[in-house]
Amino acid sequence: MTSPIVIIPARMASSRLPGKPLADIAGRPMIVHVLERALAADVGRVVVAAAEPEIVDAVREAGGEAVLTEPDLPSGSDRVHAALRQLDPSGRHDVIVNLQGDLPGLDPQTLRASLLPLDDPTVAIGTLVAPIRDEIEAQTDSVVKVACAFASESARTARALYFSRSRIPWGDGPLWHHIGVYAWRRAALERFVSLPEAPLEKRERLEQLRALEAGMSIGCARVAEAPFGVDTPADLERARRILGEQS
Repeated sequence: MTSPIVIIPARMASSRLPGKPLADIAGRPMIVHVLERALAADVGRVVVAAAEPEIVDAVREAGGEAVLTEPDLPSGSDRVHAALRQLDPSGRHDVIVNLQGDLPGLDPQTLRASLLPLDDPTVAIGTLVAPIRDEIEAQTDSVVKVACAFASESARTARALYFSRSRIPWGDGPLWHHIGVYAWRRAALERFVSLPEAPLEKRERLEQLRALEAGMSIGCARVAEAPFGVDTPADLERARRILGEQS
């Protein structure tokens, strides 16, 4: 691993919160908060992959780097890949961190942890998990769960065996909340975007299952707490309250 790049896909279209990348939080657009958290992680170059020119303008006005991508790309992973082809056609960046643009409260250390699974050369994709704290979280279908097992209390990484919106796995033991941050080996991202949607991916509405169904290995690094995402007006108000108090 020699030259990671962090790419943040962002688009204005959202069924539950239209225009959320530019939603004001403590005087700055949400996408700028995410950009600042990514820069603070000091992983490498940070670029926003925007679907609309107004997002590019907001990022550049804040001193960040952004590129414009086709608005109708099917997923964030496709947007990241399209941006990468613009930014780095020669292939200098060998690891691509896909950071969601709706995590304004992300701890920079959390972002750095996504790279840990790639210390294992057999892992194609790194991602993050945090402990599920209560039964409400376990039963909420917007919280994606991961079937993975850490070898010991001190083990920092484990293999992901399955992802689901259901409560998995069965039986006693810890449950893990998936955090949608991915550290891709470049070849893995290139392969992933060339694959068709997979049956379980369609059924669960989780694109990471396409990778598992294709035999690609996903490693999980555990962190103490899942960062809050902004998907609804209520989430936005929570983010404004928390980040407003911090500013």
